[in-house]
Amino acid sequence: KTMDLPKMSTVKPRFRYQKPTVSSTCPNLLKQQFHSKQPNRIWVSDISYIPVKKGFVYLCVILDIFSRKVIAWNVYASMTAKLVCDTVERAVHSRNPVQSVIFHSDRGSQYLSQELRQVQEKYNLIPSYSKLAYPWDNAVTESFFKYMKKEELNRRNFSSLEEVKLACFEYIEGFYNSKRPHSANNFLSPNLKELAFLIDSS
Repeated sequence: KTMDLPKMSTVKPRFRYQKPTVSSTCPNLLKQQFHSKQPNRIWVSDISYIPVKKGFVYLCVILDIFSRKVIAWNVYASMTAKLVCDTVERAVHSRNPVQSVIFHSDRGSQYLSQELRQVQEKYNLIPSYSKLAYPWDNAVTESFFKYMKKEELNRRNFSSLEEVKLACFEYIEGFYNSKRPHSANNFLSPNLKELAFLIDSS
């Protein structure tokens, strides 16, 4: 007597490969917590375009969340990964951080590039990213560009890259870092906020 056994399927179940989500590969470590108890723990960066006679040039800045100081900046004729990488190199050589630093930015292609990732790994910078098309996650740099354009750039017409570089130097080094009071610093300038920290730490 034969038994009626259920037939076993010989078709292997198919498993779908799921690509890592953007949120998992590009985490937002900052989460709009725009404060730090000491320098060189959180840096934020962004790029803004500046019109010149024949097109645009691009300003990349890196600010330290602790003091809102612009610790590095560059102006290039094109918005490339090299612009960001070179600015990061400037920041690292200027600050010489002894611990890992959170490096926060938007999800622009320059900030997601393999070139930048290599620089971040070289200097122990931990990448953090804003939500896509959500500038509030990078409000510190957005605010900096807003006031820089209002107080300096939008008042002038530039003919060349060199003119923009000079204007950026005068504003960032000659005014913003050294003289401009900031509400996040109890109305001290970024340089004075860092000086006060050094005095208190000594």
